[in-house]
Amino acid sequence: MISVDALAVEFSGQTLFKDVSFVVNENDKIALMGKNGAGKSTMMKIIAGEQKPTRGHVRFPKDAVIAYLPQHLLTEDKCTVFEEASKAFKHIFEMRDEMEKLNKALETRTDYESDEYMCIIEKVSDLGEKYYALEDVNYDAEVEKALRGLGFKREDLHRLTSEFSGGWRMRIELAKILLQKPDLILLDEPTNHIDIESVIWLEDFLINKAKAVMVISHDKAFIDNITNRTIEVTMGRIYDYKANYSHYLQLREERRANQIKAYQEQQKFIADNMAFIERFKGTYSKTNQVSSRERMLEKLEIIEIDEIDTSSLKLRFPPSIRSGDYPVSVQDLSKSYGNHVVFKNANMSISRGEKVCFVGRNGEGKSTMIKAIMGEIEVQGKCSLGHNVKVGYFAQNQASLLVENLTVFQTVDEVAEGDVRTQIKNILGRFMFGGDDIDKKVSVLSGGEKTRLAMVKLLLEPVNLLILDEPTNHLDLKSKDVLKEALLAFDGTLILVSHDRDFLQGLSQKVFEFKDQRVIEHFETIDAFLIRNRMENLKQIDLKN
Repeated sequence: MISVDALAVEFSGQTLFKDVSFVVNENDKIALMGKNGAGKSTMMKIIAGEQKPTRGHVRFPKDAVIAYLPQHLLTEDKCTVFEEASKAFKHIFEMRDEMEKLNKALETRTDYESDEYMCIIEKVSDLGEKYYALEDVNYDAEVEKALRGLGFKREDLHRLTSEFSGGWRMRIELAKILLQKPDLILLDEPTNHIDIESVIWLEDFLINKAKAVMVISHDKAFIDNITNRTIEVTMGRIYDYKANYSHYLQLREERRANQIKAYQEQQKFIADNMAFIERFKGTYSKTNQVSSRERMLEKLEIIEIDEIDTSSLKLRFPPSIRSGDYPVSVQDLSKSYGNHVVFKNANMSISRGEKVCFVGRNGEGKSTMIKAIMGEIEVQGKCSLGHNVKVGYFAQNQASLLVENLTVFQTVDEVAEGDVRTQIKNILGRFMFGGDDIDKKVSVLSGGEKTRLAMVKLLLEPVNLLILDEPTNHLDLKSKDVLKEALLAFDGTLILVSHDRDFLQGLSQKVFEFKDQRVIEHFETIDAFLIRNRMENLKQIDLKN
């Protein structure tokens, strides 16, 4: 059991949260929720021991293992993927090596009666007792199973970590954490850089094999599937629900309705008493009553209504010219990098107004196909855009294309037209740019902030073909809702790559699956595809391991 006692965090005269207490029990699966800036990541860092609170403590048993995966992390560059992941068992390997070293020392010594010899005997005995008490595990097999489950191919395991992107390195660190079998796993946005199949594998692991878990995530399907408890951080305090995310939303609405009712009743009570005070102030016979009511009102604790985003902002893509019947045509398309074949003889025809999804493990060619459609890479075969096609393209590196010396507001104002210009501040607010943020230069924004700004800019451009490659990685749940509503209302053609299943649901009528150097066309919705493939994928991943 891990106990959080009276935590408080204050900085620059501001209180982030105060007197926060709760207990994490064995097998609790907790979603840590709250708006951006509420203090979720700070609280997680404190529990992980990465940050000190202003006041309060986190208490846990001496032998408890707490493992933490932050949003941004890099592994070492001098190890292979397998070697880096194997560090999860570093303490066990060190124990084994120390035993071997001591046993070799005993073999060469002849001072059997000396204190030093007896000391070595005791060390070997103590280490042996701990080592042989451990579960008999094939560590190499466990490392490979975890890495394969998280999307690495067998040939990747002996490549240097320096050859992989930050997202893949994050998977290595996640594998290390899972292999440690900790008492509490802390995960801050774990699904941002992994594909759908790997998310399904991670879900299965957390549900069936992990002990306690606490997760921050904007992936609704992921947190709904794995959690049985929700802790909301809001206005410096917490609310603790024995419910998953969807049920928590219903309970939160009920709580807020009760708060509003109590607040209104209290305001009426205050108004009635203020009226009495004003009416009888200066009346000698009522002096004691007036004074009593004034003291009561001074001591009265005003009921607060929890923060909630009540804005009803809806965005629609500006109208664009009508495209030809087939905005995208691909015939016998192949792409290789050296000896590595990404896909070969791929064919696809996307009709005007169709919404399609590209799915498959990372590295199977989804982003490569998009680059081919955009003419960014050389390929074998034919790939063409249709008549009058105006493309809106959101790439994973879209943030790097923004103009650095413009402000956030200027970046959006450049593309906004008509009535939407009067809503720029509201639009930016829904994408987490509030207050003074709109006057910041693009050059000082973080990678996530630039990504969100690039998405806002795209939402205001008149296009008839939208190509979105992982658009939700840095969006919170409300921002994703705004984007999804806009895509549902979009009357043009959509090509979407995403690992966020809740976001994908309802957004496509056709699926192109990238697998084993092939592009397979499925005439079904993404919802039907995911349902049909969930168990099949889990079985395939398990067999491959």
